[in-house]
Amino acid sequence: MNLNTLSLKHVVPSDDRVVWAVTSLGDEVFVTRYSSIDIVSVYDAGTLSLQRSITVPGLSQCVYGLIACVINRCLYASDYDNSCIHRVELTGSNAVMKWYVANTPAGLSVNRAHNVVVACVDANKLQEYTTHGSLVREICLQAGVTSPWHAVQLSSGDYVVSQLKSLGVVSVVGVDGQVRHSYRESQTSDVRQMKYPRGLAVTKNDDILVADEGNDRILSMNSSLSSIQELALPVDGGIHRPWGLCLDESRGRLYVGEWRGGRVLVFGDV
Repeated sequence: MNLNTLSLKHVVPSDDRVVWAVTSLGDEVFVTRYSSIDIVSVYDAGTLSLQRSITVPGLSQCVYGLIACVINRCLYASDYDNSCIHRVELTGSNAVMKWYVANTPAGLSVNRAHNVVVACVDANKLQEYTTHGSLVREICLQAGVTSPWHAVQLSSGDYVVSQLKSLGVVSVVGVDGQVRHSYRESQTSDVRQMKYPRGLAVTKNDDILVADEGNDRILSMNSSLSSIQELALPVDGGIHRPWGLCLDESRGRLYVGEWRGGRVLVFGDV
């Protein structure tokens, strides 16, 4: 996937509510917004028109993580206010279950074992659960990593982690919680300091995308964090406070959910 040739394919317009998270599976795109209590909105991936809403009882208005699993055919949503994960069957029944996790869960991902990984901000740890909520592993993050917002596994087995700070940091950590690499700001790069990095996405080649919320941009890094560039994404007026990222390489698409703009930007045609 050539990230330098992304074009704006579609815009899901704002309805005056910020977008927290976006993910996709097959022919559907799932979105959570502020003040949409108990609701996940579902859009058609072809037309980007609203198709339906999934009711998730007890889901708060702060759902910062959303990920779909193609193997388990389910949708996971992190409930920041209630410190739990909601799991929704996507096989037609929309059956829902939930389990509690460490304090303030934010970003979610599915790893190579098809388990769900949650970044717990205040607990400063990553937790890995089976699809039915059994704890597999807990990674307590060591010196150099605080306030983890999102974590995605690389092909090496390590995790790339965004740290929610005004002087933003992205790190690669091992399953022992120790930092392997970190990126703050390079002395040899004209890419300025990140501010409050949020959502992450990782390509099949381990290139890392970062939603740099405070700078209204999307960054691309290699897996050693030694090379970084700002993606030149063609949006009139620019991107406004990006939070959620979803990379669908099967469709050649990148979805970006905006906090301030309240839109879902769909880049494609790769």
